[in-house]
Amino acid sequence: MDPQNGQVNTAELLIQCLENEGVRYIFGLPGEENLQVLAALESSSIQFITTRHEQGAAFMADVYGRLTGRAGVCLSTLGPGATNLMTGVADANLDGAPLVAITGQVGTDRMHIESHQYLDLVAMFGPVTKWSSQIVRPSITPELVRRAFKRAETEKPGAVHIDLPENIAAMPVTGKPLKRDTKEKTYASYHSVNEAAAVISRATNPLILVGNGAIRGHASEALTEFATQLNIPVANTFMGKGVIPYTHPLALWTVGLQQRDYISCGFDRTDLVIAVGYDLIEYSPKRWNPDGSIPIVHIGSSPAEVDSSYIPVLEVVGDIPDALTEILRRADRQGKPDPYAIGLRADIRADYEQYSQDDSFPLRPQKLIYDLRQVMGPEDIAISDVGAHKMWMARHYHCDRPNTCIISNGFAAMGIAIPGAIAAKLIYPDRKVVAVTGDGGFMMNCQELETALRVGTPFVTLIFNDGGYGLIEWKQQNQFKRSAFVHFSNPDFVKFAESMGLKGYRVEAASDLIPMLKDALAQEVPAVIDIPVDYRENLLFSQKSGDLHCAM
Repeated sequence: MDPQNGQVNTAELLIQCLENEGVRYIFGLPGEENLQVLAALESSSIQFITTRHEQGAAFMADVYGRLTGRAGVCLSTLGPGATNLMTGVADANLDGAPLVAITGQVGTDRMHIESHQYLDLVAMFGPVTKWSSQIVRPSITPELVRRAFKRAETEKPGAVHIDLPENIAAMPVTGKPLKRDTKEKTYASYHSVNEAAAVISRATNPLILVGNGAIRGHASEALTEFATQLNIPVANTFMGKGVIPYTHPLALWTVGLQQRDYISCGFDRTDLVIAVGYDLIEYSPKRWNPDGSIPIVHIGSSPAEVDSSYIPVLEVVGDIPDALTEILRRADRQGKPDPYAIGLRADIRADYEQYSQDDSFPLRPQKLIYDLRQVMGPEDIAISDVGAHKMWMARHYHCDRPNTCIISNGFAAMGIAIPGAIAAKLIYPDRKVVAVTGDGGFMMNCQELETALRVGTPFVTLIFNDGGYGLIEWKQQNQFKRSAFVHFSNPDFVKFAESMGLKGYRVEAASDLIPMLKDALAQEVPAVIDIPVDYRENLLFSQKSGDLHCAM
């Protein structure tokens, strides 16, 4: 090809388009059908991160997109490489993280017959993405890439898929990337803002429920001011942590457990829920509004989803910070916060603090997370995997800032923590990053610790070690009073870490964790801390939840 005359092959034009989109990293694996793309990357400003499994690559792109708001990019070959990619792609799509997945494919001359490793990837990725397409002619590459990124990053963000046949990748083409659009904000109507202000002013015991959409919309400052000036308590979803600082006197911390908790009493008492950036996929409204009787004001960048338990009396659709600011200007609410809500916060905080001096061993999950919070700064990042520990992270790991505790609660895929921590450390090399995982989730993508070492992303992995799939056992015990098929044995995690050139630690007393964690975070290589955990607390919490009575 002759780049000086503007002629390149399709793969080279694709990489030019990705550079134009501001892509810094592509996570993936090499394959026979993506050789042209890999060759083009050799002279690119984009860094290719070779991973050990396509699922890890997709999770890295997923968390990269969620933390930056710019689409993370992952690459696989066809067939089994593409199917391996799908779990992480689906996770990004349901969690609202912008992601562009690129797959290699057989040549177009082989698609009409049964062919080695050939699957219709456009059709396969369709149900787990916002959009899935194939580059069928070299000349359409700039349009297709621009559309992919626009679709991925437009609210509500999600995953898109581009399929590139190997013969198309090698074809000559003359073209250039399309200019990126300037995103224009859309603003809520004056009518909806005025009506919302009136409804909120009339409410006696309003409650704010804030979700991940408020983080995506950069609404933290506006939301905190809104709640403070109007004296309205705030509960956040798993994915809305840090929108309001957990130390704020009106913060009621996290809602979303599949069982009743203190915050459930707040929903029982409220006469208005102000849902701000709330995604129904995070926490079904049937859990907090089962009969649809609680009036709801929906404030979001897109209209409310349809649900029989989520029928707003009013929708304020547009830029979230602007909507909150304009409603605040018009609201006439002079009352103090409900004394019951203030008492509720005191109960929640007392429950949290009671584990600060707990010295039992194996560690209770509450104590483990309490100690983790003491070591992590306000800007540091914890990435939670999925399992019983996720429930405790959601309930007990509290945040000062948005995007400092990443929890997947849309698709909720196990194995995300270690790949996600790699992405977080690439974006924020000066922050402490901790991957919090169970022993089940750890073994699903622990191979990516080699990737972390190779690319120079030192973070700490905390393993909640109970020798089983703790969340499933918790549910089995609740439903059947017994468990089945959930137990397994583990390797020696310290030796495992050391065999990879990492630092390995094992907690043998409750007092070990904080000094070990500080030491591990100071290392120049990734570190793994094996922590025996006492999950009897799961059933004790369920019992306490079942006995919870709200004093009205």
